[in-house]
Amino acid sequence: MNLFELIAIAVGLSMDAFAVSICKGLALKKITVRHALTVGVWFGLFQALMPLIGYFLGAQFKELISAYDHWVAFVLLLLIGGNMIREAVFSKDQDVPDAALSFSAMLPLAVATSIDALAIGVTFAFLEVWGGIFLAVVLIGIITCGLSMAGVKIGSHFGDKYEKKAQILGGVILILLGIRILLEHTGVL
Repeated sequence: MNLFELIAIAVGLSMDAFAVSICKGLALKKITVRHALTVGVWFGLFQALMPLIGYFLGAQFKELISAYDHWVAFVLLLLIGGNMIREAVFSKDQDVPDAALSFSAMLPLAVATSIDALAIGVTFAFLEVWGGIFLAVVLIGIITCGLSMAGVKIGSHFGDKYEKKAQILGGVILILLGIRILLEHTGVL
């Protein structure tokens, strides 16, 4: 997996956090740099931590399924991307989340938006990731932090008009990457 693909995965993974950040921006009365940084650090940290956990879990099973690793990556990316699109298309609009940026308000959001990253980390155990796992998770964390900070600002200006579109785009990116991995490992590409 090259740098461009890793960046695309990071952007795709960050779409849930970006969407929630937009909602946070809607809920906050007055946006400050501290508000945006708080949301960005929470989401970025968890988006970096979860694939690292997934990687070490996946590495435990690498020897058992190395002949099928491309299929595992394909299926996981397809399921994650498909779920993101399904949630965007079929979920009803929810109330704006609690505006508080406290531990109890942010922890569940950070975990919920990073579950997909755990599964991506499992796929990383079966792929040769550009720069290694540690550089990959740092890149994912930084990109998610930046997009989440931008999401807070955007939310304060534009509302939730683009929330579903961002989530759909993230799902499509993950599905396309899964298809490319499968086609590459089966010799089609």
